[in-house]
Amino acid sequence: MDQIVAENQATPRVPAAARAAPELSIVVPTFKERANVALLVGRLHRTLEGVDWEVLFVDDNSPDGTAAAVRAIGESDARVRCIRRIGRRGLAGACLEGILASQARYVAVMDADLQHDEALLVGMLQRLRQGDADLVVASRYVGEGSAAGLAGRRANYSRWSTTIARRLLKVELSDPMSGFFMIRRTAAEEIAPALSSQGFKILLDLVATSRGRLRIAELPYVFRERQHGESKLDARIVLDFFALIVAKLSNDAVSFRFLMFCFVGLTGVFIHMAALVVALDFGRMTFGAAQTGATVLAIAWNFVLNNALTYRDQRLSGWAFVTGLLRFEVICAVGAISNVGVASWIYGNDPAEWLLAGLGGALMGAVWNYVVSAAFVWRAR
Repeated sequence: MDQIVAENQATPRVPAAARAAPELSIVVPTFKERANVALLVGRLHRTLEGVDWEVLFVDDNSPDGTAAAVRAIGESDARVRCIRRIGRRGLAGACLEGILASQARYVAVMDADLQHDEALLVGMLQRLRQGDADLVVASRYVGEGSAAGLAGRRANYSRWSTTIARRLLKVELSDPMSGFFMIRRTAAEEIAPALSSQGFKILLDLVATSRGRLRIAELPYVFRERQHGESKLDARIVLDFFALIVAKLSNDAVSFRFLMFCFVGLTGVFIHMAALVVALDFGRMTFGAAQTGATVLAIAWNFVLNNALTYRDQRLSGWAFVTGLLRFEVICAVGAISNVGVASWIYGNDPAEWLLAGLGGALMGAVWNYVVSAAFVWRAR
């Protein structure tokens, strides 16, 4: 026994050969894209032969088993990795997590739906290697590029959002809504703390936040038609876009979530008034009872909408949804009291400033509801 121990001590363990970080990481955000995973990996293998690369699928806990499909491939191919996000959703946030999880010199972002031409990755990489660009964007609107794969409302959304972004944010890109680009990781790391983790298009956020510091090149590509799965474009994406525009126009002084929170609150005003009319005219209720019922209903409406839109990356479900609703009702009740208190104080000092009093009270109530509900209802888990 002593001899075995002595031999083990005398023979040092030979560590496995260390492997340097790959030159290129491809970040692919996914949600219900199981059918496309193997197809995309196969295309990357054929396209990037001779390149030291890896692909990071960042999956928002897809119910169709997208993460499992990625891990099955990764068991025999170390270049295929999966980041499975629990309790968090959002395309921009997924892209940002993938970028920050990479140690490669260059990071590309592309969709999993096979509409982005993976062959362009080689040209993008060559352009960054030249050293005269920090960011290379695949554009549908330069040279021989084409957006033929866009159909119906997606084509309209792309056109008007591109126009708005270029005019309001002064973003000098032909295709600021492109979801296909490659960037030097160090440049992305530098800008990352100022980015919003919410929203739909991280490229627009990157370019707007950099304020001209990034050297940008554009390469044309043909946007292909989707083969499997479904488009993620919906009304929430449109709201995200407008919120991002306002945030960047205000130099990020306006919180992305706060803007959405206030928008939801505005819809709650209409619900409150509609419920009040119904209770008084059809329910024949006293004003006090009608006002109370309308207030409770409006707060519940605001909670459901905030849970679906403002905090969809921290969305509550099951029992957490019920307890969250109760907390939100109490918080908003206190907010209503603070609203009235501040408004009354301003009005008491100068009755002529009734408009200022009303706005001041409303702002106080909104800030209270937002800050306290963020801490006690949708707190980070």
